[in-house]
Amino acid sequence: MKKLWNGRFKGSSEEWIDEFGASIPFDHQLVLEDIEGSLAHVEMLVQCSILSEQDGDLIQQGLQVIKHKAENNELKFELSHEDIHLNIEKMLIDEIGPVGGKLHTGRSRNDQVATDMHLYLKKQVQEIINSIDQFQRVLVNKAAQHVHSVAPGYTHLQRAQPISFAHHLLAYFWMMDRDKERMNDNLKRIDCSPLGAGALAGTTFPIDRFMTAKTLGFSSVYENSLDAVSDRDFIVEFLSNSSILIMHLSRFAEEIILWASQEFQFIELDDAYATGSSIMPQKKNPDMAELIRGKTGRVYGHLIGMLTTLKGLPLAYNKDMQEDKEGMFDTAQTIQRSLDIFAGMVETMKVNESNLASAVAKDFSNATELADYLAVKGIPFRDAHEIVGKLVLHCVETNIFLVDLSIEDFQNACPLIAEDIYEVLSPEQAVKRRNSYGGTGFAQVEIQIEKARAALIDKEAGTKVF
Repeated sequence: MKKLWNGRFKGSSEEWIDEFGASIPFDHQLVLEDIEGSLAHVEMLVQCSILSEQDGDLIQQGLQVIKHKAENNELKFELSHEDIHLNIEKMLIDEIGPVGGKLHTGRSRNDQVATDMHLYLKKQVQEIINSIDQFQRVLVNKAAQHVHSVAPGYTHLQRAQPISFAHHLLAYFWMMDRDKERMNDNLKRIDCSPLGAGALAGTTFPIDRFMTAKTLGFSSVYENSLDAVSDRDFIVEFLSNSSILIMHLSRFAEEIILWASQEFQFIELDDAYATGSSIMPQKKNPDMAELIRGKTGRVYGHLIGMLTTLKGLPLAYNKDMQEDKEGMFDTAQTIQRSLDIFAGMVETMKVNESNLASAVAKDFSNATELADYLAVKGIPFRDAHEIVGKLVLHCVETNIFLVDLSIEDFQNACPLIAEDIYEVLSPEQAVKRRNSYGGTGFAQVEIQIEKARAALIDKEAGTKVF
């Protein structure tokens, strides 16, 4: 089949080579963006008297027919036409005749594909921001239900200090908030139009790039035509931001997996987010959390792949840059689904408050309370640390906990310890008393929830949505 760019060539490549070079198997996902860009381009060509109104109207009518078919999944893409641009151009010529060939006046596939990806990623990032927002709402609501649920806090995966379970959940709220900020900042680079840059050097036609940018909803245009067609920073930034985001989800997924295990039993997942075993009837596996944890690797891989593809490319466009799309498509889909699944998983999970309480009642996570108690009495903290360490060792050797020690045991270790030590050592008091700003104290957690909810409202009212 004759290619639309075949004039320079005498021969033709073999079919398997065409298959290797074609991008239509994946860039067909840009079909609506490509048509949107073409509609803006032809409107500008007419306004700038580069095309007649009659030709412009005919082209726009043809593009609308193709758009309608695309929205109804009625288009058949041909591998022989390589990519989404040539496929649509061929469909347009078939639909309205040779005048369809005038659509490409004043532009190149280089600025065309860049425009498509800016339009596509802009929509995807906005949807991801909305999904982050919804997940944050789930986290705040779940936290509000468990302000007074005391849970073990960990460092090194060892019991460290008792905390409010809400405090733990809110840590992920603020991680997501930074992720949302990064995505919003990414939109500033995405929201820039390369259309009209041509292949690399602009065009001799008197086009109006600002007109097409405005029509397409972009807030600015690239200042340099070489940069416009060769820039993929906005994709690298998206992949980088996505890698950080899914790293956060993966950390949470790991905790979900631990908490749902028989050893912890801190939560129970809804059946919708778990699966069974083909051989062991008792199993309830946290497969969705595991899958999100596993998909982290593919998102990281897309980032490294993109950076590697770009690292040695001279300006401007090179065929290597065809590799910029699949990772972008896959990452956008992976992040969107992971966020939506996580929101549902956390919203529906049951928190076993009694198991959380039992866990902090039988450990040494209150040891720091005793050390702080002694420090308040005037004992240097380092000395207090040693006194408490020896008491903990004694408890370990005798298979008891600090609250099981008699007052005589305490006073033999330090005469300054009084009867009020038992109240100080209670997990609830340990949490309640940690009232420093941003701490796990119940009052501080309540304040944090108010700030989190206010942040969501502020973002809705004040964040620029491109």
